[in-house]
Amino acid sequence: MTIMRGQSDPLDDFSRRAVSVDGADKTVYVAGSGPAVILMPEMPGISPDVARFARWVRDAGFSVYLPSLFGVDGAYPLAEAGETIVRRACVSAEFRAFAGGGTSPVVTWLRGLARLAHTERGGPGVGAVGLCFTGNFALTMALEPAVIAPVVNHPSLPLDDPGGLEIGDEDAAAVAERVARDGLKVLAYRFDSDRWCTGRRFAAYRALLGEAFDGRVLKAETANTNPPPFFRDVVGCAHSVVTAHLVDQDGHPTVQARDEIIAFLAERLGVQPE
Repeated sequence: MTIMRGQSDPLDDFSRRAVSVDGADKTVYVAGSGPAVILMPEMPGISPDVARFARWVRDAGFSVYLPSLFGVDGAYPLAEAGETIVRRACVSAEFRAFAGGGTSPVVTWLRGLARLAHTERGGPGVGAVGLCFTGNFALTMALEPAVIAPVVNHPSLPLDDPGGLEIGDEDAAAVAERVARDGLKVLAYRFDSDRWCTGRRFAAYRALLGEAFDGRVLKAETANTNPPPFFRDVVGCAHSVVTAHLVDQDGHPTVQARDEIIAFLAERLGVQPE
């Protein structure tokens, strides 16, 4: 499916489901077959670029579960609307946007979604891919045993601490223990000049996880120079490696990053390349 730049995405090739975990209901868009991958949206929501990445994962042989966590599903990311959504998320009880807040409570719901997806789709486990605001959620979801392939893309939280991680001390210790015990690998991406996800943040991941953390850095000059208005005017730097700042050309570094993520998921979840 091709969505023209500036248009919303109807998401009509996904099944729209209401999923309840511990009494909390959220909309989840599901597509594909094979082992499950939970793909969490970036700010300001399930944009056409996020849906495009979901389709790439689906077409590689996975079942994609795309939960709606904020924003208007399928909307093209405009600056004014995006700023409003960010402000709402920052004060929401579900998220811990600032230093000292610990692990965001919404991760408990996402772990439940991972359990459900594993039950429905089988396989050795579930992949979890976080983007921007949800980037670190992919790591803290690994406290759910079903999650065996976490991918942390340009994690932006906490917003006020470039060297911090959005995770409580107890959860951090538990994640580090689980990663070491089960031999998990954590794949991560950022652009080198990203002010929302700095080298200090990747250093904090390496300090927590050691060699299990595979943090990869792309040159900012490789980023798409014409992203949607929210990314141009509010984000203001090369940030979203596989969505808004991806350049969809064969051999491009951002496309290589996309393919590396899909290969990582395939290896961990036992999917044969197409």
